[in-house]
Amino acid sequence: MENSNKKNIVMGVLAYVGPLVIISYLVAKDDRFVKFHVKQGLVLLIIEVAVWFLGMVFWPLWIFLNLVNLATFVLAIVGIINAISGKEKNLPLVGSYARHLNI
Repeated sequence: MENSNKKNIVMGVLAYVGPLVIISYLVAKDDRFVKFHVKQGLVLLIIEVAVWFLGMVFWPLWIFLNLVNLATFVLAIVGIINAISGKEKNLPLVGSYARHLNI
């Protein structure tokens, strides 16, 4: 595997690790493969931050919010597997929102 492909895969994986999405964007923002995964990772990060904020304000919803956190975790793992495989596959629910991001 070529060195730039390895870098792209690493940046694609980092896109799904919370705030590290920023590093992926800054390092390889001109790469189409990385940008695809950055958009999805960014949507997941926005969901995680929103859930954290809602949990602080509406703590009685913690059971529901924990399920949303679990779902974002599972989607992040699926995204990481897709990035490692070199695939640009939309994540369920998240992919449709990620397409609308202009970054």
